[in-house]
Amino acid sequence: MKRPFFYGWIILAITFLTIVGGLVSRNTFSVFYPAIVEEFGWTRGNTALIFSVNIFFYGLFAPIAGAMADRFRPRYVLAAGALLIGIGMAGCSMATEKWQFYLLYGVVAAVGLSMAGWAPVVTLLANWFVRRRALVFGIVGSGFGISLVSAAGAQYVIASFGWQTAYVVIGLSIFLLIAPLCLLFLRRTPADMGLFPDGMTAQEAEVDRERVTEYRAASTWHSRDWTVGSAMRTRQFWLILLIWLCSMGVVEQLAVSHKVYFYLDVGYTPIASATFYSLFGIAFAIGNLIGAFSDRTGRERLFIPASLLCAFFVALFFLVRDTSTPWLPPIIAIGFGTSFGTIPCVLNATLADLFHGKHYGMIAGTMLVGFAAGGMLSPWLGGYLHDITGSYVPTYFILVGAMIATAIMMWFIAPRKLNPVARQR
Repeated sequence: MKRPFFYGWIILAITFLTIVGGLVSRNTFSVFYPAIVEEFGWTRGNTALIFSVNIFFYGLFAPIAGAMADRFRPRYVLAAGALLIGIGMAGCSMATEKWQFYLLYGVVAAVGLSMAGWAPVVTLLANWFVRRRALVFGIVGSGFGISLVSAAGAQYVIASFGWQTAYVVIGLSIFLLIAPLCLLFLRRTPADMGLFPDGMTAQEAEVDRERVTEYRAASTWHSRDWTVGSAMRTRQFWLILLIWLCSMGVVEQLAVSHKVYFYLDVGYTPIASATFYSLFGIAFAIGNLIGAFSDRTGRERLFIPASLLCAFFVALFFLVRDTSTPWLPPIIAIGFGTSFGTIPCVLNATLADLFHGKHYGMIAGTMLVGFAAGGMLSPWLGGYLHDITGSYVPTYFILVGAMIATAIMMWFIAPRKLNPVARQR
């Protein structure tokens, strides 16, 4: 008997578009960055601080956004976030002082991205999908990579019409596309539509519930009703938080904010640099889909090799000193993007495996504080180190060390010992 179409796939499609749209506002900074430096003559460190402020307020507001998704209808939360992103980005077109960029891009757009970003989205998806959790987190997480592709388009608009026009186009596009879709089609849980997670029948849902109940009865860990406070008393919570800081806070945000400049400094054109950046994004999206295999292999069995492989490809940046090796930047972009892309998918699936419950939204949002702690410092630090050394070599050492640290920490989290889904399989 053919199963009816599962509405959860509609939820996934809209949240994917929401993630892509929201992250376009952040991940195009790398192409706006040189244009703003050239326009106003500011130092790289001070200009990169615009991005750092954005990350700080995104992480600061993320626990609140997650709690809002727990308490209110997610469609209103995400739509309001899209509105704020649109206002912040379009408003940047009129900015002429650093403080105006700090306010519009650093605060308004960042709060909007928190509300239309990762914490509310994964809270919603965790209600709709259980068995395919890493798969759907991988699909929606690939939106980060897809959003990087927009850098080439943004670079074209900047070159043709100016950075002010590009800000207006991005801001209006995000609001007009995302807000209506969220308001019209999103629903909080399958039960709101008389459905069960993963498209299961009533009988399958009952069997699945009995298996998890039986496991939890024998497991002190999974019998708990996790809150932020109780989660913070575990080693796993703090290690995941530190992984967020090192990988998504330091490595991802250094790459997002400075990657175009990496290539410009060694002699590549703005279009070529933006193309390498976009190629990294496509590879990152593929890596997220590869991360879905952790549903079967186990979380750390995929995460740890991917982290070490990522460190290897980042180390290849040491070899890029001019344009005499044009084959090397695409290899780095593909290898770095694919290996690094598996990390957020597996990391978020691990968090949901260990702490999912009625307070999961706030727990997921609190994780983004770690992301913000690394992300608000690393873009400025990359710019500052370049200002005083004239090179990105110190930044490459930071990237490699952060990836090795994430691999070590995942080993000590040991989700294989605590995940009921893996044990059932």
